Amino acid sequence: MKTQSCTNPSLARQAILAHSFAGAEPQMGSVQNFVQDREIFAQGAAAEYFYKVVSGVVRTCKFLVDGRRQIDAFHVAGDIFGLEPGAERPLSAEAVCDCTVIAYRKNRLDGMAVHDKNLSWELLSFAMSGMEQAREHSFLLGRRSAVEKVAGFLLAWAEKSQRDSMISLAMSRQDIADYLGLTIETVSRTLSQLERDNVIDLPSVRQIHVLNLELLEDLAA
Repeated sequence: MKTQSCTNPSLARQAILAHSFAGAEPQMGSVQNFVQDREIFAQGAAAEYFYKVVSGVVRTCKFLVDGRRQIDAFHVAGDIFGLEPGAERPLSAEAVCDCTVIAYRKNRLDGMAVHDKNLSWELLSFAMSGMEQAREHSFLLGRRSAVEKVAGFLLAWAEKSQRDSMISLAMSRQDIADYLGLTIETVSRTLSQLERDNVIDLPSVRQIHVLNLELLEDLAA
């Protein structure tokens, strides 16, 4: 079954690196389309390319030896992913829903920097954004209860939505669980509890209506 439409990211997230790569895209990058759950690159593969999300949502994740999956991050329109040091991928990347990305060869970064003098600053901004996202994810995982983790996750995605009160999720309950280090049963049970407490309403599987933002913030604190 097809998923519902992907999350609408905030204008600030869409703007990350957009203008620096805009002129270079036709010459330096290739547009690629991926259907839902399609692998973009595999953990352990050669890291020859990095990517910019044009539309949709991408997850980067690590598969453990026992088969478990840990999702490291979700990337939305305007985000760069796959630009890590080293010749081998430490993570896999997959399309959460149908998405479009632009692939750039890492060894062409110098040429792209010549094309746009602002590129070095934008890459630094991207690196700082990535560090901030990793720090926020670390704080999220460190929260004690499932309610705190789920509430924090919902608040983060509310900021990416055009309407703070209505969150459209591209990812499944299993994705959320693997991102928060919980089981899918715990995520579903926690969302149901938040609904019973009139903190949120669940009009559909992928739509979450925030009824009490202040209480949600208190639960995530």
